[in-house]
Amino acid sequence: MTDSQIDHRRERLSAFLDREGLDAAWFGTPNSFSWLTGGSNVVDRDADVGVAAAGYVQDRGFVVVTDNIEAARLADEAVPEAVDVESGPWYESSLAAAGARATPGSGGADFDVPGLDSLDASQLRRPLSPGDVERYRELGRAVATAVERVAVELHPDDTEREVAAGLRVALATRGIESPVVLVGGAERAQSYRHCTPSGAELGGYALLSVTAERGGLYASATRTVAFEGAPDWLDERHHAAMRVEATAVEATRTAAVSGDRKSEGGDGRGTAGDVFDAIVDAYDDLGESGEWRAHHQGGAAGFAGREWIATPDGDERVDAPMAYAYNPTVRGAKSEDTVLISDGDAAVLTRTGNWPTRTVSSCTGAFTMERHAIHRPGGT
Repeated sequence: MTDSQIDHRRERLSAFLDREGLDAAWFGTPNSFSWLTGGSNVVDRDADVGVAAAGYVQDRGFVVVTDNIEAARLADEAVPEAVDVESGPWYESSLAAAGARATPGSGGADFDVPGLDSLDASQLRRPLSPGDVERYRELGRAVATAVERVAVELHPDDTEREVAAGLRVALATRGIESPVVLVGGAERAQSYRHCTPSGAELGGYALLSVTAERGGLYASATRTVAFEGAPDWLDERHHAAMRVEATAVEATRTAAVSGDRKSEGGDGRGTAGDVFDAIVDAYDDLGESGEWRAHHQGGAAGFAGREWIATPDGDERVDAPMAYAYNPTVRGAKSEDTVLISDGDAAVLTRTGNWPTRTVSSCTGAFTMERHAIHRPGGT
């Protein structure tokens, strides 16, 4: 992490502790540990809490607590010099107990620490800092490059599992983890909204979707590849999904300035519910009423695949600068990218410039954006 990112975390956490009357805040979940330190506390990927907790303690600064197994590696490779690393014998204490001991008075944590309050780390991670935004731009390009390089080499007789393996390798070579990799061939993509890869061949077309992570930040993207024999309706449904996505981005850009509903705090920003209302209206306008019920529509991204998901009563604030990943589906078709909303602008992060695009309008007609179209090998 850069000095400016460290300063950003310090300012945000100091204000939070003052506001809440706390002396320390601790983060043991992997995404929040990465937000605070820029490093990873993951050894066992099945664990909800990592092998170390990062904290900010008033009048002291940044501290990481862990055991003697992890301390040297974390200090050398995972956390900035500005962070003190404390450790104890692995057999004497738990991570929760270490965090409690390092808290001089009252505190909060995003994992279970006896005697400390529970805190919502997602709210602290939003909006993004300027340093986060720059890293996001790099991540978005890298994710799109990995996905597209696999997608352009596909053949109808490839299996979903083979394609998924290729995606994971392409991401891993760029230092990117792949918590979500979905590959749906023509038959399964029409039946399921989440196509976990199977041994089925792709057939007439394929949907490739990933949610990928590097340095704690998450980016999502979907690409569609159509072969000879792809269904005639694919273009129309894909176009409809693109227009729903454009409408969601437009609504998010508007809500980041002001919205119909007011978020708590009275700052005039709109909410996730405002965006959801626009999405439902878009499906209605496109003759696909109720299609939103078959699949969630996405929402804010950042230091989680989704910091929140747009729902009918969602009261989460729409922040800027912030990344958003919407993923509308229309009966076998899907459109999805990660978009940065900042200063009234909407910029697609997961793009390379090498994939075919199409200019689409939102359903209000007041907003247009370039969306990733269907790739047809050899122009078929």
